[in-house]
This record gives sequence, C-alpha cells and structure tokens, in this order.
Amino acid sequence: MSFVNPQFFWVLIVPFVIFALLITTNKERLARVFDDKVLKRLTAEDGSLPMIIRNILMFLAIFFMIVAMARPVIEKGEKKIDVQGLTLLTGLDISGSMRSKDVYPNRLEFAKKKMSAFFDAMPSDEIGVVAFAYAPFVLAPFSSDKETLKIMIEGVDDSYINMGSTDFSALAELSASILEDKKPKVLVLFTDGGDKKAIAGFEEILKQNNIDLYVVLVGTKEGAPVIDEHGNTMTLKDGKIAISQRNDALGEVAKENGGAYVVASNGKKDIAQLVSVIRGKYKNKQQGEVNVTERVEYFYYPLGFALVLLLISLSSLPKRRKI
Repeated sequence: MSFVNPQFFWVLIVPFVIFALLITTNKERLARVFDDKVLKRLTAEDGSLPMIIRNILMFLAIFFMIVAMARPVIEKGEKKIDVQGLTLLTGLDISGSMRSKDVYPNRLEFAKKKMSAFFDAMPSDEIGVVAFAYAPFVLAPFSSDKETLKIMIEGVDDSYINMGSTDFSALAELSASILEDKKPKVLVLFTDGGDKKAIAGFEEILKQNNIDLYVVLVGTKEGAPVIDEHGNTMTLKDGKIAISQRNDALGEVAKENGGAYVVASNGKKDIAQLVSVIRGKYKNKQQGEVNVTERVEYFYYPLGFALVLLLISLSSLPKRRKI
C-alpha cells in the first residue's frame, strides 16, 4: 500500500499531536485558546462515556481523517489506454488575396467563420492551427479545447495579411514537421487556392510524408479586386484592376491523393459534408496510446471509520433515571 498525497499526513500530523497534548495535559492553557462553549463540547463529562474515552475516540477520528486525506491506494501497475479521436492540423490562408470581398465581409473573415464551424463539428478531436502566406507559422498547438482555438483564430485580423506570394512548399515542410509523429497525418486548409505552378512542390512533399490533404475553398470563380492594407484597389502594370479568383487546383490535388475538398458556402452543409468524409475515412482511428497508473482507492475506509468514531465521541447515551 502507498499514499498518493503523503505530504498531507506529514503536514497535519504535527499540529494534530500539539492539539492532542493541549487537550490532555494543560486545561488552563487550553481554556485560553478555546472558547468556553467549544471547550465544554470537547471535554464533555455529562454523557455516559468517560472523558478520557471520549477524547481518545476524537483523537482517533482526527487521525484517520488525516490518513484518508493522504489517500491510501494499492498500485496495480500501468495500463495502456487507447485514446479515440483524430489529430488534425488546420491551416488559415493569410495571403493578400484574402482581403477580396467576393464573400461577405471578405475571404479572411469568411474562412475564419468556416474554421470555427469545423472546430464545432470535431468536438472530441485534437486540432492544431497554422497560418500561411509567404512564411507559415504555428498559430495554436494541438488542443481539444475548441473555444480557445476559436479565440486564437478570431485574433487573426487584417494586420496579419501578407502581400507576398504564398510559399506552399514552406507550408508543406512545416506541416510535415508538426505531423511527424501523428497517425494518420491530416492537413485541412482554408484558402482561396493556388495555381498549379505554385503547388507543384507542395503536392510532392505531402506525398513523401504521407499527409492527407483536405481543402475548404473560399471565394468565387468570378473573383473580386485585390485590396491593399489601406483599403485601396490594387492595379496591374498596365493600369487594369487586379482581380483575384478562387483557384480550385489545390482542391483537385487533395481529391487526386485520397483527400477531398468543398467550396465554402453560407450555412453548415459544406463543413458537415467535409467532416463526414473525414470521419468515414478514418473510422475507428485513434490518436494513440497513453499509459495510466491503475490504482485501487482505499481512502473511504479510514474516512468512514473516522466519521463513526467522531459520531460516538460527540454523542451521549441517555442515562436511566431512578424513580
């Protein structure tokens, strides 16, 4: 037998001994410490139990309470437990084209809304978040606390947007590093896409690291003007307005390699569809194994014994009156 919280025993045993000595050896000093009513209750002599027996029972009750607080257990060794659920890495596109307003209020805010819906649809799974554009970075480590993840992505505003071209290869390298020890390796991107030239190296790195890709595409095929950090419409060298259109090439890459993609729309049907595909593919998959110490708890025995003794020490049996 061992104790889970032995510190409670050693911390409380000293004041307990002092208390016992005060009760039994020095009534005058005790009277200065305790109120008269409390002292009378502690040293009651009007019951059927002698005072010395009553005090012994009370001391034993307190002692067993201290033992219960120390939490006695019998160790039965370690046991491996399978942790159910998936571990997924999500990516939020913060490139300059995410300022376009072909979806309300713009692509970035719409993508954040879809990410929150995705978190709600995966309540028991661990999810990590990266943001990507020219240089990807970790926004939130893996967590099953979806409310905290929502707060993290809600903090991504216009100031995060990078006007540089998206480096998909850097995103793939970072994802491979983060998902290195995960099985299966799942990457879910919320983006307006990328052309085939930009994602060529990205696809190859994902294949080499056995990463399954899922994509939520934001924006429209018609597109919308590209807006700079000052809210002004950007123009090309020839003076024409720069237009950003949703590019589905990234979604096709996901589909061709065993993943899937959806085009983000109003409502919850798009995210529900994607989650259904993911759940179906990885049915009965687990995050891994954890070792837990198996114990048999025995604290309730000293605690129950202490309560019985305390009840007896504080009670009085009725005396038979002589007629």
